[in-house]
Amino acid sequence: MQSTYPTVLVSSPVSLLDESNSPTPTTQQNAQSGFEDQEPVASMQEFYQLSQQLLLVTLVLTGIIFVSVWIFYSLHIALNYLIGACGGVVYLKMLAKDVERLGGEKKRLSKTRFALFIGLVVVATQWRQLEVLPIFLGFLTYKATLLVYTMQTVFKSGS
Repeated sequence: MQSTYPTVLVSSPVSLLDESNSPTPTTQQNAQSGFEDQEPVASMQEFYQLSQQLLLVTLVLTGIIFVSVWIFYSLHIALNYLIGACGGVVYLKMLAKDVERLGGEKKRLSKTRFALFIGLVVVATQWRQLEVLPIFLGFLTYKATLLVYTMQTVFKSGS
């Protein structure tokens, strides 16, 4: 009777143990000797600054638009806008946390933050006192922030 399994020949013994007795430096030793990679730390610092800047611009835009809508339309519409804008701010914070974890712990962005948007729209359509369009436009305020940031970047690099 022949075996259907392939025959494997090993020409030399294989060891799973590392036979070198030289110690490897620890992270603390690397930091003390100057071998620590400073680029990721600087990149994360830039990311945190960008995140804070985007959040601040979003809040400023939200305030300006809220007051404008209140003056030109009504307090009811302005409050609906504010509900959507607060949802947009929460979405932006969730996106920043998701991007922060990207690379180290996670390989791709999660889609759970879309549940916030979907839930906001569902509540707006079901509750009679809420208006869908102002809430939706309020939610998109963070997109206006991204446009402002992009325009600033383009004009800074152009001059």
